[in-house]
Parts: sequence; structure tokens; C-alpha cells
Amino acid sequence: MWSRLLSSLLLALASMGLVFTASAQDYPYKPIKIMVPYPPGGVTDVATRMVAPKMSETLGQPIIIENIPAAGGVVGTNAVARAAPDGYTLMSAFDSFATNPYMYKGVQHDPLKDFVPISLMVKSPQLLVVHPGSGIKSIADLIQQGKEKNKVFFSTPGAGTSSRLSAELLKSMAGMDITLVSYRGGAAALNDLLGGQVTGMIASMGLVLPHVQSGKILAIGVSSPTRSAQQPNVPTIASVIPGFEAQSWTGMVAPAGTPKPILDKVHAALVKALASPDVKDKLAAQGIEVVGSSSAEFADWLQKETVRWSKVIKDRSITLE
Repeated sequence: MWSRLLSSLLLALASMGLVFTASAQDYPYKPIKIMVPYPPGGVTDVATRMVAPKMSETLGQPIIIENIPAAGGVVGTNAVARAAPDGYTLMSAFDSFATNPYMYKGVQHDPLKDFVPISLMVKSPQLLVVHPGSGIKSIADLIQQGKEKNKVFFSTPGAGTSSRLSAELLKSMAGMDITLVSYRGGAAALNDLLGGQVTGMIASMGLVLPHVQSGKILAIGVSSPTRSAQQPNVPTIASVIPGFEAQSWTGMVAPAGTPKPILDKVHAALVKALASPDVKDKLAAQGIEVVGSSSAEFADWLQKETVRWSKVIKDRSITLE
């Protein structure tokens, strides 16, 4: 009797394997959803909406983008972690993806265990910008004003974003005081800076560059080790605060357990879309560098970002509900 049961079980498992293999080969046979767990208008949302139509052409199915702007990306990311690993739910992750578990108490996912990296899509240095009415014209001016309590207010796209962490790092390394005001997304944070409600912010170049170019805000520093081609006259923050470096990035991930043949199809479609001249040119104009990495390269990037910023979070005792 036991041998018959075992044979039946093995036959059932083999059958499921055949069905599973067939479904992976047939992928995709229905629309694909890409979750963007942040508000519309930010770098991650913009980059995703640029590549989605081209990915759709390659994969032969519509791609639906869904924004869930809550808790710095935690709510949407938790949902994707629980989604079926069938390739029909993907996620564009912002840099906070690697750090939220170290700050938020309500995180129900592990970025390194509950997801599989597909590709690092884009990365961008951050610009340190101030409102023209602040009287600040250089990093030295900012540090001087920042050493006077309650003088400097920075907006951030969210409590757990890289913008917030970069501002914390700036405060720590420069030994100055900055009051940080968190908003629900980059667009909202930028709007209050443009209106003069806050002194400045440090944010992805893609978000603030158009307003720097129009003269509505003033760029006084760039977070990369070398000057930016888009703003060659803006000094690096490291030239005044040695060792300072920070970058914003966006990458695509899928729930852990998604079959490799499916991941390979998504990766090929994504990298092809990123390599399109019109996509590269539009993003480059905003100071955003197209990457299009392998899965292994993105996994290595995630690991390094997690280690680096978790130390900042611990050192600055950053804890969020």
C-alpha cells in the first residue's frame, strides 16, 4: 500500500513539474503588473513608465503599473513579497528597498531573501540644492548656517528614503544641525522647496535637475566622487566634506521563487528597453545613468548598499513606525 501511495505521490509531483515547466515556457500569456510602491512623479516611477511600453512590445503582453505610495514603500513591497512567484507581479524598487527593514518596525520582508534581483535599471548622483531665498550659495554657507540651531530645514521624499539617509550622513559628517521634514514622495518634497517652505534638500538629480536648470533652486553640491557632466560647475560635496558619497538608484525585482526561465525573459526585455536610444537620452537629460545590469551584479549592489546604509541607520539611531 505504501509503495502505491509513494508512486502516486511521485507521479503527481512529476505532473506538476511538467505543468510548471510548460507555464514557464508559455510566459507571458496574460498582462503583467509592475508595482511601484511610491507616488507618481518620482525617479522610480518615471523610469518604470519609460521602459514598460518597450518591455510590453518584447513580451507581447500589456504591462500595468500600479503605485502604492505608503510608508516609504513598505506597504507595496510587503504585498509583492507575498505575491505568487509566477512573473506576473514584478516591482521597481527605489534605494530605500535595501534600508527600510533596518528602520521600519512594520516591515514583513527581507530584501535579500524574499526577492530575486532582475536588474539594476538606473542610478543617479544626488544634488544638494537650496532655495535662492535662503541666502546660502555654497556648502560652506550651509554648514555655517546649519551650526545655528533651528536655522536649516530640509525636505525629504520620505522618512526611509536615501534622501533622508543622505541628509543624516551630511549632518553627521559636517557636524551641523538640520531639521528634516518628511513628505509622501519626491514631488511633494520638491514642491515645498520650490515654494520656499524649506531651506533645501538632497535628492536624486533626476528629480531636481530641471528646476536647477530653470533657476528656481540652486545646486551647491553633488554627491558623487567626481563632478557631474550635467552640472560641471557644481562642486562635489566630498571636496568640502571628505569621504561623502551617496547615489540614488532604481532596480527591478520579483518575488523569491520566480522560475529562472521567466526571470530571463523579463531581464532580456528590460535590458533591451533600457538600451533604447530614446530612453537613454531622456534619462541622461535628467542626470540619470542607465545601467541594465545582470541579476548577479544587482544582487552584489544590493548587498553592498544594505551593509553601508544599515551602519548609518544604526549610528544615527533611526527607527520608524
